[in-house]
Amino acid sequence: MDQSENALKSLMKLSTKAFKKGEIPVAAIVIKDNKILSKKYNLKEKRKDITAHAEILAIQKAARKLKSWNLTNCDLYVTLKPCKMCEEVIKQSRIRNVYYILDKLDYKHDYNKTNFNLLNVEDELNSYQQLLSSFFKKRR
Repeated sequence: MDQSENALKSLMKLSTKAFKKGEIPVAAIVIKDNKILSKKYNLKEKRKDITAHAEILAIQKAARKLKSWNLTNCDLYVTLKPCKMCEEVIKQSRIRNVYYILDKLDYKHDYNKTNFNLLNVEDELNSYQQLLSSFFKKRR
């Protein structure tokens, strides 16, 4: 059995477990060098935490195991195509490939009506830009 087949079986088991516990049945697995580093399912309801998506939890656990946030040589397997929040976490963690089973649910709609507004504060903008630039100059 190859990596994809193993991952698929694990994803289905985890998704079923999430469903039985009243969670959205989404599961994620992080793999490095053909070995599972972490596997998680959604815990948003149990933890009352909007960020407790399977992908984020699996990435956090993998990062703890590797003692690094940089997961460059890792692949992520997930049941449902990651949301925008998870996509950004995946990109930031430098995961190499993402494989998913289902693109999206046909009946899922965007109910979020949050407005994002850029503050027009010139003095703070310049100060913050300098602070941010200084930070990254020190790091590199």
